[in-house]
Amino acid sequence: MSVLDEMHLRRNPRLTLGQKLLSINWGLVLLIALLAGFGLAMLYSAANASFHPWASRQAMRFLFGLTVMLAVALIDIRVWFRLSYPIYLLSLLLLVAVELKGSVGMGAQRWIDLGVIQLQPSEVMKVALIMALARYFHGRTLEDVGRVHYLIPPLFLAVAPAALVLRQPDLGTALMLLMGGGALFFAAGVRWWKFALAIGAVGAAVPLAWNSLRGYQQKRVLTFFDPESDPLGAGYHIMQSKIALGSGGVLGKGYLQGSQSHLNFLPEKQTDFIFTMLAEELGMVGGLILLGLFFLVFVYGFAIALRSRNHYGRLLALGLTVNLFLYVFINIAMVTGLIPVVGVPLPLVSYGGTAMLTVLFSLGLMVSVSIHRDVRIPRRGLRDES
Repeated sequence: MSVLDEMHLRRNPRLTLGQKLLSINWGLVLLIALLAGFGLAMLYSAANASFHPWASRQAMRFLFGLTVMLAVALIDIRVWFRLSYPIYLLSLLLLVAVELKGSVGMGAQRWIDLGVIQLQPSEVMKVALIMALARYFHGRTLEDVGRVHYLIPPLFLAVAPAALVLRQPDLGTALMLLMGGGALFFAAGVRWWKFALAIGAVGAAVPLAWNSLRGYQQKRVLTFFDPESDPLGAGYHIMQSKIALGSGGVLGKGYLQGSQSHLNFLPEKQTDFIFTMLAEELGMVGGLILLGLFFLVFVYGFAIALRSRNHYGRLLALGLTVNLFLYVFINIAMVTGLIPVVGVPLPLVSYGGTAMLTVLFSLGLMVSVSIHRDVRIPRRGLRDES
C-alpha cells in the first residue's frame, strides 16, 4: 500500500459492518422505541382498548420504519451526500404530481395513492430539503455565504417546495419547510441582518398572503384569537382540546379513562390531538415524561452534529434535529392554543404512515452521521476540514 493510500485510510477509515453496529447510538434507539411505545399505548386507548384500527397498523409501520432507520444508518454518509440532490429533485417531482393528480383528504390535496400506501410528499420534502441545503452549504465557505448571489440557489431550494405545499393547501408544512430551511441558513453562517430583512419582507407581504389563504385558513387564524366566537365551528377543536388538557390535572384521569376522547368530544384524537388525549389520561406528569423523552432525542441530535468532523454531517444532523423539534413544538403549541391549528402530527406518537417513515428515515440519517463522524468529505476551495 502506498503512502497516499495510508493517508487516505487514516482520514477516511473503512468501518466493517460489526464496527458500524457497535457504533450505533443504542441509547437513541431506545428513546425512539419508548416514544413509539407511548404512541401505541395512546392509539390503543383511542380505539377504546382495541388494537384495531390504529395501534396494530402503527406497530407494523414502526417495525418496518425501524428496520429502514438502521439500514439508512449503516450506509456511508458519503453515499447520502451524493444522493442529496437526486432525493430533493424526486421529492419536488412528487409535489408536482400531487398538484396534478393527488388524492383529496380532509379538504386538502396532499397524498398520492400508491396502492400499498398513501404517500404524502410534503413530509418527504422536509427531509429532502435539509439534505439538499446541507450539501449546498457544505461546498461554500463563510466568505461565499456572505455574498448575496450565493444565497439565491438555496433560497430557491426552500421557496419552491414551500410554494407547492401552500397550494395543497398545507400552511403548517409550508411554514415548517421555511423554518427548517432557515435553520440551515443560520447554521451555515448567514448574518442575522439578512434574516431581519427577510422577516421584514414577510411582514410587508402579510396582507397579500392573507388574501391568498383559503376561507377555512383565515377562520382558523381569527378563531385562534377568539375561540369562543365560534364554539361549535372553527373554535370547536381548540376548545375541546383545552377542556381535555385542563380536566387531566396533574396525574390524569387514568389510562383508558379519558372522557373527552372516549366520548368523541375530542376531534382527531389519534393524529393531531393525541397529546391532548395523553394529557387527559396521564396528566401533566405523563405529558412532561413524553416531552422529556423528546428533549433527550434533541440532545442526542445536537451532540451528533457537534461531534461530526465533516461539514455536511454537522449541517445535516443539526437540520434534522431542528426539523424534529419543529414537529414537536408546533404540535404541542397547536393543541394548547398557543398557535392556530395547522395540522402537524406529533412525531412517532401520532397515527400516520408517511410521517412515521419520514421521521425514522431522518433519525437513520442522524445515526449515520454519528457512525461516520470521522469520515471527511472534501469541500470546494478548501484543502481539508478541521
